[in-house]
Amino acid sequence: MASPSAAPEAFTRAVAGLRADSPRPEILLEEITPPQRLAPYAFALSATVLRGGDEVASGRLILLHEPAGHEAWRGDLRLVTLVTAELEADLATDPLLPAVAWTWLTDGLDQHAAAYTAIGGTVTQTASTRFGELAGPVPTADLEVRASWTPTSGDFAAHLRGWCAMLSSTAGLPPPGVASLSDRHRAPAG
Repeated sequence: MASPSAAPEAFTRAVAGLRADSPRPEILLEEITPPQRLAPYAFALSATVLRGGDEVASGRLILLHEPAGHEAWRGDLRLVTLVTAELEADLATDPLLPAVAWTWLTDGLDQHAAAYTAIGGTVTQTASTRFGELAGPVPTADLEVRASWTPTSGDFAAHLRGWCAMLSSTAGLPPPGVASLSDRHRAPAG
């Protein structure tokens, strides 16, 4: 991995855009050590999504830079993500969930004008039941989204906002400025 002080300008501009403040207070962003062998330059963020004080989703966003370009990326910068969330058990078997979860990513990027190309990924839904010495908790269900895309504009803050929008949807957060019914307090009758 090359020294950050010797990083190309395209990479340092992209990192600066990704270091923008979290678009939502429910999403805690933290810089983490990036993978070392995927590209000469890399930067990574982790995210924890909280709802009512409980962690409901988590994710990583990794920026890769290959100054010479990469044929499969169709560019020299690539964003890679992994997002996971616990689901309600009935959603784990919903056959439409993978397609809906994929649109959370593409819609998030599109809504924030985060231009991209060469997008690809997988959506996995799992249900787990514990037995024997591991028995105990009720069965759990999880969603995992793995994706990567090549940004085609220099506005990396838009990509961060689009990714955070996907995290919000995955976690079941209401849109910004909208309170969920469970968060509202009833007004006294008068």
